[in-house]
Amino acid sequence: MRHIQNCIRLWAVLLLSGIVFPVSAQPGPVSSPTASARTPVDVYASIAQQEQRMRRGSLSAEQLARAYLARIAAMDRSGPHVNAVIEINPDALSIARQRDRQRSAHPQQAAPLLGIPVLLKDNIDTGDRMQTTAGSLALVGAPAARDATVARKLREAGMVILGKTNLSEWANFRSTHSTSGWSGRGGLTRNPYVLARNACGSSSGSAAAVAAGFVTVAIGTETDGSVICPSAVNGIVGIKPTVGLVSRAGIIPISHTQDTAGPMARSVADAARLLTAMAGSDPADPATREADRHATDYTRFLNADGLRGKRIGVVRELAGYDPNTDRVLDRAVAAMRAAGAIVIDPVKLPHANDFGKAEMTVLLYEFKHDLNAYLAHRKGIAVHSLADLIAFDRAHAAQEMPWFGQELFLKAQAMGPLTDAAYRKARATAHRLAGPEGIDAALRAHHLDALVAPATGPAWTTDLVNGDHTSGAGYSAAAVSGYPSITVPAGFVHGLPVGVVFFAGKWSEPSLISIAYGFEQHTHARRRPKFFPTVLDIPRPATR
Repeated sequence: MRHIQNCIRLWAVLLLSGIVFPVSAQPGPVSSPTASARTPVDVYASIAQQEQRMRRGSLSAEQLARAYLARIAAMDRSGPHVNAVIEINPDALSIARQRDRQRSAHPQQAAPLLGIPVLLKDNIDTGDRMQTTAGSLALVGAPAARDATVARKLREAGMVILGKTNLSEWANFRSTHSTSGWSGRGGLTRNPYVLARNACGSSSGSAAAVAAGFVTVAIGTETDGSVICPSAVNGIVGIKPTVGLVSRAGIIPISHTQDTAGPMARSVADAARLLTAMAGSDPADPATREADRHATDYTRFLNADGLRGKRIGVVRELAGYDPNTDRVLDRAVAAMRAAGAIVIDPVKLPHANDFGKAEMTVLLYEFKHDLNAYLAHRKGIAVHSLADLIAFDRAHAAQEMPWFGQELFLKAQAMGPLTDAAYRKARATAHRLAGPEGIDAALRAHHLDALVAPATGPAWTTDLVNGDHTSGAGYSAAAVSGYPSITVPAGFVHGLPVGVVFFAGKWSEPSLISIAYGFEQHTHARRRPKFFPTVLDIPRPATR
């Protein structure tokens, strides 16, 4: 009896750690060239490691997909109940088998992402049997007619779309008192490091799923912080690209000025591989007209010595809200210097706190305009305009508004057309203060390659009654200007991950990836989550 109990305990440890997972955990045939169906799968393995095993024949795409589906069933739908995945693709295994046939037929021509699973945020259209709802019950109905450009490009790269992730409903643009990670359709996503803590948003599910080992990589979207914040508080890497590098066609919008999709991964290398597949011009998104001139193979910039000689400015005015987070930043600065970076500390970021009002005006105007345009082309759903959506929420308040309302919807609905002088002035002001007179000015003044700040503080306790209570953030200037940013794990505060965010001028992804990779390789700050219920359950280091 004791032996059985010990075996169960060992199995639980392995399950929670993600070291191994049985590929036969889901029923059905498993196609594998040489390996047994019981070959262990490391669900935390990198894309390169998974691709190497598939190339050797010791792992199949179907085995890998089954392992992740089993882990989702055991730990997302039950167990710790992270609740990161809002929907499983019913065709995931058949797609994985197709990828295996492609590899078998042309082994020498297999693309690097062939057979790699990916989860998409539930505001990205997929022309299949899955829903695209932005977490709202109002959009439940017929699936989207076709793939978003991002989804299509990932399929063309050979990836297996495993499912959709939960999010802060409407990408967190519904209420000023919202709780990140909650949606009417999906419920609440939890932070896998400490389940009582928030996963941030709006790409909550994408970040939590990657951190928890439910998928290799995921796609999030950002308007202001929605890739960077959840990546940072869930201890992963997130890239918010230059607006216009990645197509937004087929993504439920907030703002055509600031929206972009971005990769979320457990390493800079995996994020770079994913960005390579996503980037490029698209006639359906005029903002991407210059993308093909800048899109490249971003893995070429994975230089472990990428910090050497780089001039990096520390924006202290984006810190100072939490002494523990400041200590993480101080250690990060020391690590950058040790790796050969030239660090200027501090650096003034002009207008760091001056563009918020103009930004909100832009978002309210563009949300109404852009969402109405999107809904006009969606068939088989209950709403076709923002006005319809407001009415739907009122009629289904018990399901859609049990915790917070729709004040931002009402403000957006009251806005006029994009020809209004107030809109044009706000858009010009926000971009000027954040970009040319903000980030660009700081880079130019000190001849910098990048700026760095804490991405945000440690995850706060989820509070559905009072809403979010974030402490600070370093990502907004890059979001408002449309410039790129990347967050990398930098340390822990009481067992909760904290990341730093690097940002620079337009189209600076190659330099930022090199800097971020160099930082990652010198610090190795990321640790796997252990799904503690509260911070009180985290073992404390022994004190003398």
